Amino acid sequence: MTTTDQNRVYIFDTTLRDGEQSPGATMTHEEKLEIAEMLDDMGVDIIEAGFPIASEGDFRAVSEIAKRAKNSRICGLARANFADIDRCAEAVKHAELSRIHTFIGTSPLHRAIPNLTQDEMAEKIHETVSHARNLVENVQWSPMDATRTEWDYLCRVIEIAIKAGATTINIPDTVGYTAPMESADLIKRLIENVPGADEVIFATHCHNDLGMATANSLAAVAGGARQIECTINGLGERAGNTALEEVVMALKVRNDIMPWSSNIDTTKLMAISRRVSTVSGFPVQFNKAIVGKNAFAHESGIHQDGMLKNKETFEIMRPEDVGLAGTSLPLGKHSGRAALRDKLEQLGYDLADNQLKDVFVRFKDLADRKKEVFDDDLIALMRSGEDDENDLLKLVTLRVVCGTGGPADATLVMTVGGEEKTAIEKGDGPVDAAFKAIRKLHPNAARLELYQVNAVTQGTDAQATVSVRLTEDGNVATGESADTDTVVASAKAYVHALNRLHVRRSKMGEGADAREVSYKDMA
Repeated sequence: MTTTDQNRVYIFDTTLRDGEQSPGATMTHEEKLEIAEMLDDMGVDIIEAGFPIASEGDFRAVSEIAKRAKNSRICGLARANFADIDRCAEAVKHAELSRIHTFIGTSPLHRAIPNLTQDEMAEKIHETVSHARNLVENVQWSPMDATRTEWDYLCRVIEIAIKAGATTINIPDTVGYTAPMESADLIKRLIENVPGADEVIFATHCHNDLGMATANSLAAVAGGARQIECTINGLGERAGNTALEEVVMALKVRNDIMPWSSNIDTTKLMAISRRVSTVSGFPVQFNKAIVGKNAFAHESGIHQDGMLKNKETFEIMRPEDVGLAGTSLPLGKHSGRAALRDKLEQLGYDLADNQLKDVFVRFKDLADRKKEVFDDDLIALMRSGEDDENDLLKLVTLRVVCGTGGPADATLVMTVGGEEKTAIEKGDGPVDAAFKAIRKLHPNAARLELYQVNAVTQGTDAQATVSVRLTEDGNVATGESADTDTVVASAKAYVHALNRLHVRRSKMGEGADAREVSYKDMA
């Protein structure tokens, strides 16, 4: 490799193959195509699009991704047999840049499964890698469970794979057993001792069983590896894999001691993280590095005060670098006066010191009872001398008739600006009918983004807590209400969210870039 190549780390994403092997993470054909397009667009060098022989669906997905790819090299996985390799070659043949990735388990445990001697396995490796190289110019070979394979035998089979035509040698830590020091040393020794090692790229594939996948991958790069295999959000079998977002940001932020770089556009990390989470059904833990909900959030009063004065006091990278709009300073029981004043100023309240002192006492009392204090909770604190009679909308009565015989009928009585009005509407179910009646009395362009029902207690008389989130002209508001009647709770939550939109507009002005507010009425 040239000097420039020596500083380049290739990113090999296997979200669509290894990531999808997470139990319950199966994606649809269209979802795979969507994720592949996002990976291609963000600068991933190699996309392992699937295991073509595993199913007709996998073959179709790999083939279609190969046809659509604009920048990335498209790779398919194949076991060490001609049928797998032929099927893989057929799937990736339409890609402008293609690769076959073939593998076999080389450790004593894995050799025992097909009952092969070392010599028999060595011959199989030579035959299959040669076959793959005759079909495509770019071949990757992996000795599965490499980190538990005997040293002498590992060197032997890697040399065989290189001579057979492999262009990339991947060293998998299949069970996540290796420590970073061992990872770096293994790659370094292989490059120094295996004939022909200087003619290929060494790669690392680390699992996270002991929580060291990212550290092991970066250590392998320090040892000479120039390709990291990873997945979005660290998705993968058992405890997952090296997380793409972690390694690329580590290389970017700590380039002072890790002088290597990738081609990834990091501003697209948050978008693809959220999308993969949605289609896989695997939520991202709140404190996940780089892309977690709390990665750029600060609640401690000391931290919030420091962030307001200089963001570098508690952040080593900018949230904008990963695709976020900015830092979040959620208010809670640990927040201080500086953060509270800043939030109130955002909401349009300019308080003198004595006024802030009074509000702060009431804020702390509220924060002791709630995990997080939202914007609308603060508006309610500032309106402490007012009551609900000042709300624009107030539900008076609601009666709904529904059943199997036809559409539901809702009869609603509601005050709008103090004037009592009545509406009768039909709907596809009781909640739909109730919401239509509310919209008839209070026409609006608010879009329903979330409707969620949870039971507060057990039994048929349990209270239902309903949450509703609405968006309108950049404003976002959530309403929440509880009632033993789910339909009534739904209507109250919807009305409360509309009231919150009204309060936000009147306080911040039409078209303001409003943050999310919440409202809770447990009456």
